[in-house]
Amino acid sequence: MALAINIDELIHGKVIEWERLEFKKGWNPEDVLHTICAFANDMNNWGGGYIIIGIAENNGRPILPPSGLNPNQIDRIQGELTGLCHFLEPNYLPISQPILFMDKHILVIYVPAGDMRPYSAPESLGGKGKNRFYFIRSGSRTIRASGDNLRRLQELSARIPYDDRKNWQAELNDLNLGLIRDFLQEVKSGLFEESTTTPFADLCRQMAIAKGPDENLLPINVGLLFFSLQPHNFFQRAWIEVVLRKDEAGKDFEEKYFKGPLHIQLKEALRFIKTNVITEKTIKVPGQAKANRWFNYPFEAVEEALANAVYHKSYELGNPIEVQIWPDKIEILSFPGPIPPVSAKILSENRRVVVREYRNRRVGDFLKELHLTEGRGTGIPTIKKFMKENESPEAIFETDEQCRYFLTVLPINIEVGKLQSDQDNDQDGDQDGDQDGAQDGAQDGIQDGDPDGVQDNDQDGDQDGDQDGVQDGVQDGDQDGDQDGDQDGVQDGVQDIAQIDAILKYCLKSKSRVEILLKFGLSNHTKNYKKHIEPLIVKDYITMTIPNKPTSKNQKYITTRKGKRASRTYGIKHK
Repeated sequence: MALAINIDELIHGKVIEWERLEFKKGWNPEDVLHTICAFANDMNNWGGGYIIIGIAENNGRPILPPSGLNPNQIDRIQGELTGLCHFLEPNYLPISQPILFMDKHILVIYVPAGDMRPYSAPESLGGKGKNRFYFIRSGSRTIRASGDNLRRLQELSARIPYDDRKNWQAELNDLNLGLIRDFLQEVKSGLFEESTTTPFADLCRQMAIAKGPDENLLPINVGLLFFSLQPHNFFQRAWIEVVLRKDEAGKDFEEKYFKGPLHIQLKEALRFIKTNVITEKTIKVPGQAKANRWFNYPFEAVEEALANAVYHKSYELGNPIEVQIWPDKIEILSFPGPIPPVSAKILSENRRVVVREYRNRRVGDFLKELHLTEGRGTGIPTIKKFMKENESPEAIFETDEQCRYFLTVLPINIEVGKLQSDQDNDQDGDQDGDQDGAQDGAQDGIQDGDPDGVQDNDQDGDQDGDQDGVQDGVQDGDQDGDQDGDQDGVQDGVQDIAQIDAILKYCLKSKSRVEILLKFGLSNHTKNYKKHIEPLIVKDYITMTIPNKPTSKNQKYITTRKGKRASRTYGIKHK
C-alpha cells in the first residue's frame, strides 16, 4: 500500500511542516501511541501528521542516511500497531506503509486528523491504562493537554473542518480517476503506479478523500473540490472571477471565469494574469552598467495572494474569489475573513500575523504538494517579501471588524505605472503632451520646451509654476500671504495639514495623479482625487501642467508660488 505523497519531499519537510513529522530510530510503542493520539486530536486543524520509524532525529530533523529497520521488524511492528491503537478512545486506526528509502527499510505511519476528537491514551501501557490523558502537539513535541490547551481541545469536540467532512449529496463515482491519477503523477507519488490495479474505493481511502463503510462510502468535500470535474455542482460559485478594469471608472472591463478542480482553476487564472497583466520594464541609468528592472506586479506575490485566497476561503459560502485588476492595483477578495486571533486591528497595524487554527486543513496540504503555496503562516510575509524586492509599494491586507471578508491589495510599481501611462499617451497621439499642451495652452502662458509643460519664471530659482498662465485672479504679489488659506483648504475637504505639506513638497517637481496618490498610500480612485488633490487645485496651491486638457493621460501637477507660501505657513521651509 503506497501513500499519496512523494516520500522524498515528505522526509525532507518540503510539503509537510516539521511540526507534523516525528522521526524515531526504533519502535517505542508507548511514545508512538501518544504521538498518534496527538496527531489524531489535530489541535490546530493541520490535518494530522506522520510518524517515520527507522530514521533518527536531531532537534526534530532527520539524521540521514537512515539507520533503517530489519524487514522482519517491520512485519512485527505493523502487527503490534493494530493492537496498540485499541488503547485509544474513541477507536482510531492510522495508515502504515513500509518504504525502501536510501536503500534502507523504514515504516511510515500516516495519522490523519480524527473525526471523533478529542482522543485520549493511557499514560503508560502497564497497569491496564487507568490514567488516561489527552495528548496534543506543541511544536515538534507531543505533550499532555492541560489548562487553556485542554479547554480548546474540548471545544473542538465533533467539530470537523468543512473540507474534511463527508458530502452526503455526492457519490463515490463523482470523483474522477483521471484527475486523481494526474495528481499522483504530478506529485510523484508511489501510489501512481498502483492506481491502475488498486480498486477505486481502496484508492480513495488511501488518499483519505472518502470515508465510511463499504456499503456507504462517500467522498469528502476536499476530494470533490480537487477531483470532481465540476466542483461548483456541489459548492455554489466555487470558482475564480478575474475582472480586467481598463479605466478608473470601471465601465470598460473584461471578465473571465475559471472553473473546475481547485488546483486547475488556480493554475489557469495565474497563467491568464501572467500572460495578460504582468509586464517587465527596463530603465538604463547613465553611468550605470546594470539597468534597473521592475515588474508592474511581482508574479510571485500575485501567485501567493491568490493561492492564499483559494486555501482560506470557506466553501460553505456561495461567494467566488474575485480578482479585480485596475490600472494601478490588483485586488483579491475572498470570503469570509481570517480566523481569530487575526483581526482587522492586527492587519491595520501591520503586526506579525500568528495563526493558531486553519479553516481548511486538507486544501492546504494538496496545494503544498503541488507547490502552489508556501507553508502555513507564511502567506503574508511571502507577499511582503516579493513586493519589497520589486520596489513596489507595500501590499495592503484588510478585513472588517466582523471578519466577513479578506482583501489583499497589490499596488502597481510606481516606476512601471509611470512608463505604462507614458506609453498609453504615445498611442493616443499626445506625443508626451508637451507640444500639445503648449499649443492648446498658449493663451494661458504655458511655454514650450519645459519637460512638465511649465516654464519656470520664478526668480528665486524654485520651479513654482506660477507662470503656468492659470488666469484665476491670483497675483504674484499676493499681499495677505494666504495665511487664511490653511483653514480654507481644510474646509474645502483637505483634512490633514501634515498631508498638505507633504503633497506640496512632493509636487515641487511635477507629478502625475497616480504618483501623488500612491505616494501617500491611496488608490487611484476618483474619490481620492476629489478629496486630496482637487481642493489643492481649487485653492491654487497646485496647478495642472496641461490645464486646457484636464483629463489628458499626460496630466501632471506642480506646486504654485501660492502653494509654497501656504506650505511655509504650515511648516515646510523651501530652499
